Amino acid sequence: MTFHASHFAAVQNAPFQQHPAYGAALTHLGRPPLRIGLGLSGGEVQVVRRRFGPLGTVALISRADVTRRDLGRLRSACACRTFLINAETPGAAPGLQLRTGAHVADLSLEGTASALRARMAQKWRNRLNRAADSGLKVATLALPPDPGHWLLRIDQAQQVVKRYRGYPPLFTAAFAAANRGQARIFEARRRGEPVAALLFLCHGAVATYHIGWSGPEGRESSAHHLLLWRAMLGLASRGVTRLDLGMVDTVTAPGLARFKLGSGAQCRALGGTWLARA
Repeated sequence: MTFHASHFAAVQNAPFQQHPAYGAALTHLGRPPLRIGLGLSGGEVQVVRRRFGPLGTVALISRADVTRRDLGRLRSACACRTFLINAETPGAAPGLQLRTGAHVADLSLEGTASALRARMAQKWRNRLNRAADSGLKVATLALPPDPGHWLLRIDQAQQVVKRYRGYPPLFTAAFAAANRGQARIFEARRRGEPVAALLFLCHGAVATYHIGWSGPEGRESSAHHLLLWRAMLGLASRGVTRLDLGMVDTVTAPGLARFKLGSGAQCRALGGTWLARA
């Protein structure tokens, strides 16, 4: 099969939920998604089908743009009439809007190391310098396909304490199994013990922030600043050109928002959540 350069570039830069690497993880779990070509709008979307009570089977389309004109083709391919769409860009209006668009932090890795540092906020650079001088030992390794890995267990515990919902360990382990070497841990240790860690999932030319953890020593030494810097350099050397640092919420998590944007990332609006019937 021959692919046009534009199609290859679209896949390489696709959001996590629309990339084949995400589909490979679901397939590893025995729940393969559908990849459906959009004849009218062009391109294709990755669709996950689920049953939601009285709504019956619902097709979930995350981080993709779908128009009303696409719904007929999707209905036929998905064998269902109800769609829940998390649009990638503002402007799409395929149905009833349930929620306005969130914002994400995109961090470009293009340019030299000096250029990357120049984009950082001054306070962010100061903390990076302090962390670099704190004696932390940083290691980079591939996450093994083990749902019992220490970082995944810690993340499950902090989801309960901090009251947020992330991906379950089985999914993350499945991603590591289906995409060997593409789940990358950056961990900081002191006296041989981990004090902080970041996990990124690589998909094409993009790496998506997946899990972050820091203990008291890690927070005191600004370990996450050092780990993100090492991730920027290490992932760029592997061909990654952009980091998706996830949602930016200046109301409920202002400190985390400052951390993401201070790294040089740009805040970008998504297109909201829509319920559509075909």
